[in-house]
Amino acid sequence: MMLFCPSCSNLLIITRIPSSHCSRDTISEAGSNRFECRTCPYQMVLDKKYYDRKDFEFKKAEDVLGGEEAWKNVERTAGCGGKEAYFKQMQTRSADEPMTSIYKCVDCGTQWREG
Repeated sequence: MMLFCPSCSNLLIITRIPSSHCSRDTISEAGSNRFECRTCPYQMVLDKKYYDRKDFEFKKAEDVLGGEEAWKNVERTAGCGGKEAYFKQMQTRSADEPMTSIYKCVDCGTQWREG
């Protein structure tokens, strides 16, 4: 998050408030953080939490590619030692590259790709 000074529009930096700069009224702010402008006297004490840390769960590659449902209505071709294999085509690279063919053996479930 970047904040800009409302007075001069320069970027605010985060600094710690030294105890030597605090008066009797603001002694509780010593050691706190503040947004401070480098070019004008503007400063704003950070008295609350301005962010939350969020942890994300990463999806498995199979979920991204459609899971088991992705193989439901696909074409079949010769594969795995002459046996049948499902196949589908996906654009896995940039648009000017050819599509990637992904195969899955009907009997053993082995998967491989070409292209």
